[in-house]
Amino acid sequence: MRRAGVLCHITSLPMGTLGEDADRFCHTLANVGCSVWQMLPITPPDEHRSPYASSSAFAISTQLSNPYIRYRFDYDEVDRWVEENLYWLEDWALFEVLKELFEGKPWTEWPSRIREREEVAIAEIKEELEGPMSSWIQRQFTVKIDWDSLKGTAEECGVKLFGDLPFFLAHDSADVWANQHLFKLEESGAPAVVAGVPPDYFSEDGQRWGTVLYDWDAHRADGFTWWKSRMTRMFELFDMVRIDHFRAIDSAWEIPAHHPTAKNGTWEAGPGEELLEAILSVSPEGGLVAEDLGIIPESVVALREKAGLPGMAVLHFASDEPENPHNPENHTENQVVYTGTHDNDTTVGWGKKPVKEMMTAALSSPAELAILPLQDVMRLGSEARMNTPGTHEGNWQWRFEWEELKMQDLNWLGQQIHMNDRAPRSR
Repeated sequence: MRRAGVLCHITSLPMGTLGEDADRFCHTLANVGCSVWQMLPITPPDEHRSPYASSSAFAISTQLSNPYIRYRFDYDEVDRWVEENLYWLEDWALFEVLKELFEGKPWTEWPSRIREREEVAIAEIKEELEGPMSSWIQRQFTVKIDWDSLKGTAEECGVKLFGDLPFFLAHDSADVWANQHLFKLEESGAPAVVAGVPPDYFSEDGQRWGTVLYDWDAHRADGFTWWKSRMTRMFELFDMVRIDHFRAIDSAWEIPAHHPTAKNGTWEAGPGEELLEAILSVSPEGGLVAEDLGIIPESVVALREKAGLPGMAVLHFASDEPENPHNPENHTENQVVYTGTHDNDTTVGWGKKPVKEMMTAALSSPAELAILPLQDVMRLGSEARMNTPGTHEGNWQWRFEWEELKMQDLNWLGQQIHMNDRAPRSR
C-alpha cells in the first residue's frame, strides 16, 4: 500500500502544543490524502530545545500540554495509570523534583546518598517529597489526556502517528540516574565515553553529541528489559516508530568523555541481532523504520534487511554517482523517501532543484511511504529550517501560522498524492 505523509513537529504548530491545532492538522492531512503524520521525539527537550537529548526516554514533554483546557480528573483512572507506569513514572517525577530542589544541578552533583541511590536515602526522600512528586505525576497525566485525544482524532481521520526514538540518552536524565549500571559511567557517575560521529564531509571535527553510551553486557544480562519497556511505551503512543541512528545497534562511535571533539573516537561493537530481536518482540509488524543515513557499512544493511525493516532515502543527498542509494532510480519499495529531514535545510533553502520537482520525485518514488516536511509543502526557505547539526542557536523554534498554509499548496499536494496512488482507498 502506497502512502504519503508530512513531517511536522508538535512545537511547529501555531501554538506549539497539543489540542485544537493538533486536531486541525490531522484533519488537514486527511483532507489531502495524507495518511501519516511524522513528528520528532515528544520527550522533554534539553536546555537548547532539542528533543534528541531528553531527560527522559518515557515521559511526554509537559510543555506540550494544551494551555486552554481545565481538566477534571477521575482519580481512580489516575491511580490505575500510575500503577501501570510506575516502572518509569516514579523515578522521573523524583528526578524532576530533585532537579528543582538542587537548583538545576546535574545528578552527579547531588548529595552522595541520593546520587548513588542508596535504598534508605531514596525511600526517605520519596516520602519527604511525595507532594511535589504527585504534582509532576498529575502534569504527566494531563499531557497524557491531550495525547489520547490526538490519538482519537488521528484514528478518526485515518492518520497514523509516526514517532521518533533517539537511540541515545542525555547523561543528565532520569533513566541514567535510575539505571546507572546500564550505562558506561565512571565511579563518580560521570560518563566514561560519549556518543557522536567521526569527522566527515560536513564536519572536520566530527560531531560530539555528548549523550551517554550503553553497557551492553549489563543490558544483555537483564534480557534487554529496559529496551523492551522503552519500545512498548513508544507503541503505546505511536502507530509507527523511527529508530534514529539505527547503525548504533551494529556499532557506535565512542569518544573519551574528556575529549572536546569527536576526532579521537573509536567504533565499538553494538548488541546487533540480540537487541533487534528484543525490540521486534514487543513491536507491531510493520511498525518500525530504520534511520540508516550516512556512511553505512554492509553489516548494518544486512541487519536491517534480515529484520525486514524499511530504511530511508533522502532526495537532497542524491548525486551523479550511479550507485548512490538516494537517487530515485535506486529506491526500493521497502523504504521511506523524503525530500529532506529535520536536520537539512528546506528544499528551497537547499537550492538544488525547484521544490515542486523535488516533492513530485518523492511522491512518484517506488518507496512505499513518502514523507514531505511541512516547510517544503509551504515552499519556505532557510528561515524555516528546523535544525542545523552541531549548533545550539536558533534550532527547534520554527512555527507556522494557519494563514500561511495556502489552499493552493494543499490542493496541489492532494492532486499529486492521488496521481501517484498514495491516497487511502477508503476510511
